[in-house]
Amino acid sequence: MGARRPGPIARRLLGAPARIYDLGLGWLFGQRFVRLTHVGRRSGRQYQTMLEVLAVRPDGEVVVIAGLGPSADWFRNIQAHPGVEVALARQRFRPLHRMLGEDEAVAVMADYERRNRWVAPLVRRVLTWLVGWRYDSSEAARRRLVRERPLVGLRAE
Repeated sequence: MGARRPGPIARRLLGAPARIYDLGLGWLFGQRFVRLTHVGRRSGRQYQTMLEVLAVRPDGEVVVIAGLGPSADWFRNIQAHPGVEVALARQRFRPLHRMLGEDEAVAVMADYERRNRWVAPLVRRVLTWLVGWRYDSSEAARRRLVRERPLVGLRAE
């Protein structure tokens, strides 16, 4: 099933963190969101995309999910050209990226859900909407999710 695209209201809500970063106040989100600056694979233009952080590793690697799937522009762009910048709170770095393997990605999702259990019903509802099938946080659902929606590690060069 293809990625669902957010409507105009959802785009405004999803765009709010970017406006906060534009004001120099990205640190207010702590390590919840990153702003990825990337180069268009055809246009060569720079774009910025806000992504929710699933994990920050001890080595500084930031793990995000391609929530709209492998056809998401930012995902395709970083495969064609290296990312330009990751902004996380007050940190800025030029990223290298890697795709997480299935077992590692499942573990990251399980840990994310454990750390955020107070919003688990909302997470399940959003993921169900994004993937187009009932996401129930089971092992099987996590495996299916990470096969359809890649997890990406971003770390400083």
